[in-house]
Amino acid sequence: MFIEDSEEREPEIEESAEASTYLSIGDLMSGLLMFFALLFITALLQLQQVKDNMAKEKRFFVGTLISKLNGNNLKVQINSETGDVSLRNEILFAEGSSQLKPEGKVWLKKFIPIYSDVIFSKPEFNRYILRVILEGHTSSKGSYEDNMELSLLRALSVYKYIFSNEMNFPTKDLFREKLLASGRGKFDSDQKIDDPSDRKVVFRFQFKNEQLTTNQKSLVKHIISKQ
Repeated sequence: MFIEDSEEREPEIEESAEASTYLSIGDLMSGLLMFFALLFITALLQLQQVKDNMAKEKRFFVGTLISKLNGNNLKVQINSETGDVSLRNEILFAEGSSQLKPEGKVWLKKFIPIYSDVIFSKPEFNRYILRVILEGHTSSKGSYEDNMELSLLRALSVYKYIFSNEMNFPTKDLFREKLLASGRGKFDSDQKIDDPSDRKVVFRFQFKNEQLTTNQKSLVKHIISKQ
């Protein structure tokens, strides 16, 4: 009788053990899924906090730059969101020319030392600004090739003058490491309109958070792929 009861219970015991195994695997998978979900949320919150802090630093820097330029009576067009500084070409160049005018050189001698000094006035500003892009812009008048050449030559003229022997300022060597010259021509219009406001030289910042945005997307994709 004892032997018969044991034989009858063996299948039940095996089924119970198998069910327990499946339940353990299911619990483990649920736990792993919850872990990756928490990791994903934590990473997003941390990245958003870093981004918010950098946005505050950006606003503080741009506000400092505007205050310094206005305080030194340098009336330039400044984008309060990005910190882009636009200089009208008539200040620096004659029409169709890439050679700096004498009054343009005088203006740069006043502007560049103050502009550069703000960048390096605080260690956090220096760390936060990856690059300063010096862009030459033209109107849509003329051919695309001519506009591109002229815009680049004007940017290079400003760049060369800043680091020539004619200009000396305390942060010159540091500024050299951040500044890049670029020609932009006129990309945002297909119409051949000679708008004087399009002809300008722009000092544009590349901030650290711009690179962070790309890194954020990569990290999020990496976390999702692990789930």
